[in-house]
Amino acid sequence: MNYLAHIYLSGSEPSTKVGGLLGDFVKGPLHGEWHRDIEIGIALHRKIDTYVDQLPEVHTALARFESPYRRFAGIYLDLCFDHFLAHQWQDYHHQPLARYCQDFYHQLTPHYEQLPARAKHFCDVAPKVGWLEGYATFSNLEPMLRNIGRRFKKPVRLDKGLFLLQRDYHQLSQEFSQLFPRVIAFADEQRQHLQHANSIPIHQQ
Repeated sequence: MNYLAHIYLSGSEPSTKVGGLLGDFVKGPLHGEWHRDIEIGIALHRKIDTYVDQLPEVHTALARFESPYRRFAGIYLDLCFDHFLAHQWQDYHHQPLARYCQDFYHQLTPHYEQLPARAKHFCDVAPKVGWLEGYATFSNLEPMLRNIGRRFKKPVRLDKGLFLLQRDYHQLSQEFSQLFPRVIAFADEQRQHLQHANSIPIHQQ
């Protein structure tokens, strides 16, 4: 799951949704440096990642990736799953995707000064380019993969592996449709548990 899925799975509380995004940027144990609801979102993000990594559909999908792209299969799958969520958004949320994303950008802005550098970049750029809503268009994954590949110490042309997602598109879509309702149920259960816990579990990532 990538940015859009984690925000969606964080529920309706704005600060928890911010934490859902920050799970990709904040590492290490949680000791109360963030607002409690944000830390709930970060902890939930980590729990979801662990859960999704164990799903049989994910293992099957990852196994189809060929060398030299197999080592980056998780990145491809994360982006592709966000694409399916955005493309099928009306099946999962009553609010139009563009409005949902614009609302989130506004919810993120008040936390700007505390954000890590990469999250600040997202906050600056996402509203201008329609970052989250852009997942709905498959061709947008190509520049996204290109940008991710540039962040490696030794740049990797991840966009060259997009053909693997095109080749298995229908099968990947079916796998997403099978697993995502289970991920939603898991996220709902874990979010309620975290909200009622006396403290946020200390969990490094």
